[in-house]
Amino acid sequence: MAIDTASLHELLRIAIHYGASDVHLRAGDAPGLRVGDDLASLKVDKLMPADTLEAARIILASHGRTFDERSIREVDVGYGVPGLARFRAHIYRQRGSVGLVLRVVPTTIPTFAAMDLPEVLGSVAERPRGLILVTGTTGSGKSTTLAAMIGHLNRTQQLHIVTIEDPIEFLHSNVHSSISQREVGTDTESLHDALRAVVREDPDVVLVGELRDHASVDTALKAAETGHTVLATLHTPDTIKSLHRLVALFPPEEQENARRRVAESIEAIVSQRLVPRCDKKGRVPALEILIATPAIREALRDPHGMPRVRDLMERGREQWGTQSFDQHLMDLLHAGTITRDEALAHATSPSDFERNLMLE
Repeated sequence: MAIDTASLHELLRIAIHYGASDVHLRAGDAPGLRVGDDLASLKVDKLMPADTLEAARIILASHGRTFDERSIREVDVGYGVPGLARFRAHIYRQRGSVGLVLRVVPTTIPTFAAMDLPEVLGSVAERPRGLILVTGTTGSGKSTTLAAMIGHLNRTQQLHIVTIEDPIEFLHSNVHSSISQREVGTDTESLHDALRAVVREDPDVVLVGELRDHASVDTALKAAETGHTVLATLHTPDTIKSLHRLVALFPPEEQENARRRVAESIEAIVSQRLVPRCDKKGRVPALEILIATPAIREALRDPHGMPRVRDLMERGREQWGTQSFDQHLMDLLHAGTITRDEALAHATSPSDFERNLMLE
């Protein structure tokens, strides 16, 4: 299958038609489509090294960039096909040739209702200051949830929202808010540089694509400490591991102070897992939600208080809107949205989950 602009766009149209979330292009294989949890190959000729190289060149050319085979090892960029969709393209090298994975980004800004997300996320996004994290594993929908939160603010508030992304995925148009979107590598040299500069851009809300290291976490905390709302993602599977990760990214001698800073600055953590629906119509998000109540802040300040946090989330559901994964999975099971096997497979504590089912 020879690749040029027309054939690349046709391949992406096929991916959209089949509801694929990702398109895989790798020399020696036919193009692959990720549909749900399955990766299937199209029944076309295998790609040659020259084909994947040309696909990389087409995508980078849309940003006015060239592909230097000697220096580029991996790169992330956005790519749009007018009238079809936007894609987050990851270009990498493997076995001496070029590979690509293109993640489909919807052209419309998602709403909480359309994504089966609880409305409490609206009040979470409206917090006037502090750090709000959306966490989960790769492909769990973190970016889409953040886009829905920004969309909610855009429709309901008059704010200046600055996003710092690598690359830009969802394109936001001003509704009631003014939104500035900055792409790492195009509009700013690095995430760290953009975060340091953002406080001089008069933002009310700052969205950071991902907190990856000590410098980005430290700068995000400083922005939250100076009265801004900071939304960010973290590549962690649940709220407790997210809290541990925030502190662990600091040097050992700074971790005690970091724990206090996190306890004061964190406003909410939303962790999510995508669970297959029993009607086979895609996946539904299961959410663990931490909201920084006074009791939770006290537990976070205590070096030995972390084990209390999940219990506080479960007991604060009616009053605060907090919940554990297992509570939400139980709701989805009782509603007939997911199967018992899927609930157990995605539960934080399968044995406790099964015991609670037997006690009902």
